[in-house]
Amino acid sequence: MSTSVPNPPGRLISCFAGRFRNEQTAVWTDLWESDENDLWDRGMPSPALIDFIESKPEALRAPLAVAPNGGRPRALVPGCGRGYDVAMLALHGFDVYGLEVSSKGAQVARVYAAKELESPQDYNYGREADFFNRDWEALLGEDGKRGFDLIYDYTFLCALLPEMRKDWSTRMAELVAPSGVLVCLEFPMYKDLDAIGPPWGLRGVHWNLLAEGKDGIIHEPGNIEEDAVDGPFKRIAYLKPNRSYQAGRGADMLSVWKPNPSRYGRITKKSQAGWMLHAGCSHGPKRKIHRFKSTDANS
Repeated sequence: MSTSVPNPPGRLISCFAGRFRNEQTAVWTDLWESDENDLWDRGMPSPALIDFIESKPEALRAPLAVAPNGGRPRALVPGCGRGYDVAMLALHGFDVYGLEVSSKGAQVARVYAAKELESPQDYNYGREADFFNRDWEALLGEDGKRGFDLIYDYTFLCALLPEMRKDWSTRMAELVAPSGVLVCLEFPMYKDLDAIGPPWGLRGVHWNLLAEGKDGIIHEPGNIEEDAVDGPFKRIAYLKPNRSYQAGRGADMLSVWKPNPSRYGRITKKSQAGWMLHAGCSHGPKRKIHRFKSTDANS
């Protein structure tokens, strides 16, 4: 009779084994300080996000049309890591805020921005801040009351303990502007929902949290009933990206969410004509070197 030996947990999972919610920040900080960010670093901005932004989708017309006084639309990337997506969004015309709980992580993001952009000091590419606390919102000043036009999440939700998912959705609802969008590259979609993380499996979790307004702790994906949900967000796009990171094993999905109108009442639509965001645009920062390459990524 043979006895199978289970595979040992991955390094990242081992670091968080037995750790409680109040210990999460310390573990991430220790990993940054010990230069172990290669455990989650992808080495480049998201090909799926680049393709989505550059396709000028209908889902982005409203949020990009309401930037006040002709300014740049504002974006947020919580858990921004080295800041690949932060710099990429800046080059596509956004005023971007990238948050990291680790001071080392925030510093690394600023260094990356300095290499990629001509004037990184004019923006907010690497800020040491806890997404779940409100202190960092003071950076936004009075203009911060209108919220963010775009928030992007890739590996932030999947890094959180399942018990923190409801708080994640609550904060997203607080921070996305009434006309804004939450864009999620849903990962990992191949992982069992009961398997230990991080990263934690998320198949069906976004729908449960954002559309149904539940706690995101599920053991199998539920049914999608578009007319029977009244959560904080409405899903307006759901697609399989043509390109994404190899780590997604071809299962990544891109979802786009707008705030449920019942939270704000009727939102007056401003003119949506004539918007154009692209790398090197006149109202955004300029890149020091050639455009991002993402030929290594597979769908």
